Amino acid sequence: MIYDLRHRTTYKYESPVTYARCVLRLSPPTDAEQTVLKSAVTVTPTPSHKLERVGAFGERTLTVVIDKPHRALVVEAKSKIDVHRRPVAAPQDSPPWEAIREESFGTAGLGPDEPAVYLYPSSRAPLAQPLTDYARDCFPPGRPVVEAAAALMTRIRSDFKYDPKATEVSTPTLEAFNARHGVCQDFAHIMISGLRGLGLPAAYVSGYIRTIPPPGRPRLQGADATHAWVSLWCGAERGWIGFDPTNAILAGDDHIVLAVGRDYTDIAPIDGVILAPGAQTLKVEVDVIPEGETVEAAPPVRKRAVSRRRA
Repeated sequence: MIYDLRHRTTYKYESPVTYARCVLRLSPPTDAEQTVLKSAVTVTPTPSHKLERVGAFGERTLTVVIDKPHRALVVEAKSKIDVHRRPVAAPQDSPPWEAIREESFGTAGLGPDEPAVYLYPSSRAPLAQPLTDYARDCFPPGRPVVEAAAALMTRIRSDFKYDPKATEVSTPTLEAFNARHGVCQDFAHIMISGLRGLGLPAAYVSGYIRTIPPPGRPRLQGADATHAWVSLWCGAERGWIGFDPTNAILAGDDHIVLAVGRDYTDIAPIDGVILAPGAQTLKVEVDVIPEGETVEAAPPVRKRAVSRRRA
């Protein structure tokens, strides 16, 4: 499946910003399951300095500096991507989860695709007994690892309510777990924490998911959103498999990867610092358009005053 992606972020400031330094992680990677056909990021106003590099987890980053006064910052990323994710073999035929735990602890590599990087707690995916116990219910002795992980993501989908007003980007994972409310970022962190508590390597994936408009309705411009899910290492033979606890589905050709890290903090699409007093408003518009489809302009939406927000 080939997609045209557009991710436009607009910040408007109450007072002029005299200096901004931002790290952008908005360039999708090419890997075994997706091929980037073209990709570009534009920033307005024009930065005085740019630095492109590859981050610690293989993510493509662009650091920009804007040192002239401005009252708005617009970052737009456009990409064309061919997603060709391989089908997941029968979950019940995967190895027992304890075997995967032993195999992962026996690996020696420290590269961004190696399981060792994702075995240990991180700032947004801590080890906590309630999270481990919650996951353990889906991992009885000898259960196949893919089957058990699929059961955990399905349980999260059933037990938690999707509620964008319930949490903020800074809400601790255990707090979201106790509230049983949150968004895809929270659900991914909860699942990752539980898996790592059992000794299984799990990564946080940021990206996009194709949405299908209601029957008879057009696809509206800017109406899609960023997404987050979990990637679990299921052994050297099966490799990494994506689990989407928000929707209780395995990651397929409708999922487009933007970056992979230990948690959201590693791969936030945009972060940085600005020098300015006063409030700011943020507007995010995302389009995930299968090749050949068209979009219509969406009705205007009211902007929200925020400091930082996420999927």
